[in-house]
Amino acid sequence: MTPSSSRKGGARAAKTEHPARIAIYAGSFDPMTRGHEDLMRRSLEFVDTLVVAVAINVSKQPLFTVDERVEMICEAMSDNPRIEVRSFDGLLVDFAREIGARLLIRGLRAVSDFEYEYQMALMNRHLLPSLETVFMVPSLETTYISASLVREIAKFGGDVSSLVHPAVGKALRAKYDGR
Repeated sequence: MTPSSSRKGGARAAKTEHPARIAIYAGSFDPMTRGHEDLMRRSLEFVDTLVVAVAINVSKQPLFTVDERVEMICEAMSDNPRIEVRSFDGLLVDFAREIGARLLIRGLRAVSDFEYEYQMALMNRHLLPSLETVFMVPSLETTYISASLVREIAKFGGDVSSLVHPAVGKALRAKYDGR
């Protein structure tokens, strides 16, 4: 018998609430691909909430504005209320601290991705020791997909329908047909 259950008056031990497991999947998502979608959905197997953090990087010239990227991801992932989409600028560790995230999700398509991602994971840990990084490999069906290849195929009128969500395909057609 635990001390709390032996009290008179039917008092019970307080139920211990576990804090929500919040993870961040950050990137430029210019545009979001089926590979990104795959990692988002699979990461929900071990977190309660996934915050897709769309990076504002002033040193890059993205095809889509940050608002357009957020909107496309929201539309593509609208079937899952456990996924939140937000933009951020500055340090990812500051954003993680702000939203209470303790886990970063990073995708590794090839060995060549590992060195950079490993260095970033170590730096993030240095800046915020409570923040862990989990590396996920894509599904076999999406390993070859990258946003830069999708942009190039779309630019030259190629079919990207199997590489991106229909909302993203529509936005790509509108962007390149409007040039």
